[in-house]
Amino acid sequence: MHWFPKRILRCRLDGTHSRLYYKVFAEASPCLRAQTERRNPISQPNTNTPPLVFAAWLGIDWADRKHRWALRVAGQAQIEQGDLEHSPEAVDQFMGALALRFPGQLIAIALEQSRGPLLYQLSKYAHVVLYPIHPNTLAHYRKSLYPSGAKSDPGDAALILELLVKHPERWRPFQPDTVETRTLQFLVEARREVVDEKTRYSNRLTAQLKMYFPQLLDWFEVDQAVLGAVLLRWPTLEQLQQARPSAVAKWLRQHRLSEARVRELQQAIAAAIPAIADTAVIESSVLTVQRLVRQLELLRDSLAPLDARIAELTAEHPDRSIFQSLPGAGPVMVPRLIAAFGTQRERFATAAELQCYSGIAPVSESSGQQHWVHWRWACSKFLRQTFHEWARLSLRKSTWARAYYDRQRANEKSHQAAVRALAFKWIRVVFRCWKDRQPYDEARYLAALAKTAKPAKPLEIQLKKTDGLTSLKQLLS
Repeated sequence: MHWFPKRILRCRLDGTHSRLYYKVFAEASPCLRAQTERRNPISQPNTNTPPLVFAAWLGIDWADRKHRWALRVAGQAQIEQGDLEHSPEAVDQFMGALALRFPGQLIAIALEQSRGPLLYQLSKYAHVVLYPIHPNTLAHYRKSLYPSGAKSDPGDAALILELLVKHPERWRPFQPDTVETRTLQFLVEARREVVDEKTRYSNRLTAQLKMYFPQLLDWFEVDQAVLGAVLLRWPTLEQLQQARPSAVAKWLRQHRLSEARVRELQQAIAAAIPAIADTAVIESSVLTVQRLVRQLELLRDSLAPLDARIAELTAEHPDRSIFQSLPGAGPVMVPRLIAAFGTQRERFATAAELQCYSGIAPVSESSGQQHWVHWRWACSKFLRQTFHEWARLSLRKSTWARAYYDRQRANEKSHQAAVRALAFKWIRVVFRCWKDRQPYDEARYLAALAKTAKPAKPLEIQLKKTDGLTSLKQLLS
């Protein structure tokens, strides 16, 4: 786990209010107000639409097998409670009963899920409006009311209902994006999971080979398919050396290795010495590495259909041209950026909301005369990773991005801090392109930077008469 300093920003008191300046992320640009932290865009009210009228409010404390619910009917103070089995049949029966009880009327449902089985089951019913509530919100709300830490499922259901009824301005209804965009979001996340799993098994394979067959890591890269094929056929150095050299050479040629590479490997195999002689370690390691090789083959093969479907959805997406125009955004990053922004332009009112939601912007805190900013933990790690990785890739293709990164590094910022600062600036640029539905133009942006650049302050030299010192005129002559 990486360590991040808690105090990464410095504060300046500026008259009637204080402003925080991005010393690590974006030099001295004002980032976040200390008095008003921008809320999570999912929890912000949508002021563009009229308030909805509900016949009842329902809070659900979801669980693996049985959910607890609390219901309040409009105009009544009494709260009804009960259990709901987690099965499609039980949920359908429960929602059907509510539809018969409140015919033609809307029901507000709050639950601690922004995605998950219960949310997806409830989203198919037209007479309900879903309000996702962050688990941290409920936990802190419960702690504020019950400092002892007392907790129960019926109590949590009642608290979720209370949050929904007493603080409706804090919640935004669940409004899913288009089917194509959400499919792309799920697929790019699934692809990343496969890549992470592939890395995990590759590291385990490397560690196991270092124990009993380290030469193989010198001869091949661990992610090469030929390495796994060698282990499945000759799992130990002794078996590889006992095989006929002509058979090994023929097998290597069949795996598309050049003649020079084959001769080099044959010489290395003949000169190699076994690392260990412990048969117990060798036998167990052979079974382990062969299992890891097969798992890596499955993961490697599963990437092809994912990539094919992601490419199809990306090619048909209406915002494809916007994100394809970004420097460093290739076949992998374009669909991830599309998934990060989505197609709902009203979801984020400003670029700062997206910066906070993605975790690129930090969190500001203030108490009395103290003001500090720390790493943002409550965010989508995949979303933050998307912007961070793309900002790093843009260094190769964007002139101003490279110059900005180099300036951050010259100011003694670490590589990760400089990339985060660049991602912070990139979000503002891409947000405007996304809002205006216009592709990015590097030349146009450089021209805009040149117009808004502040002229350097002239150098002022003040002379002071001093006895016994050489005058400036003599020094310059």
